Amino acid sequence: VGHLAFVADAQPYAIPMLYARIDDQLYIHGSPLSRLLEGAVSATQLCFTLTLLDGIVLARSAFHHSLNYRSVVVLGPGRAVRDRAEKLAALDALVEHVMPGRTGDARGPDTKELGATEVVALSLKEASAKARTGPPIDAAEDYALPIWPGEIPLSLPAGDPRPDDRCTVPLPDYVRRYVRVH
Repeated sequence: VGHLAFVADAQPYAIPMLYARIDDQLYIHGSPLSRLLEGAVSATQLCFTLTLLDGIVLARSAFHHSLNYRSVVVLGPGRAVRDRAEKLAALDALVEHVMPGRTGDARGPDTKELGATEVVALSLKEASAKARTGPPIDAAEDYALPIWPGEIPLSLPAGDPRPDDRCTVPLPDYVRRYVRVH
């Protein structure tokens, strides 16, 4: 999950968003009536951030506690996607980002759904990445302290799939494989 930040009416907002990337474009989507996408369509400056938390780093000194993570920040104006083919490709990419292989099974948007969905592109022209990995880095004089230092790796494994109560089809392979990628 990424977060898209923007300012509307002098008020800052940061909204969690699903996203997808195609080449040098980042795509987000939502209702055309939302304040967020209304602003993005009008070329408001946007800030999209994504952070993956990999672990907690405990040092001997509270001052040196940290987190292991990977993060990206993308800055720039939003661009409304009006070309039908690009919009459909972006929506497919969003579905595939969440569940690779799903677009082959799921019905795509009909004309009404396509009209009720705003897709905004954000160029990756201005982006930066930052990461922290590894053990704690204590002050030299703290290495002799009898305090446990180290890392606590974090992960969020997928659970077992739960079919809808009205499901009558077998579990697709791409869902089965996703579950096994712990």
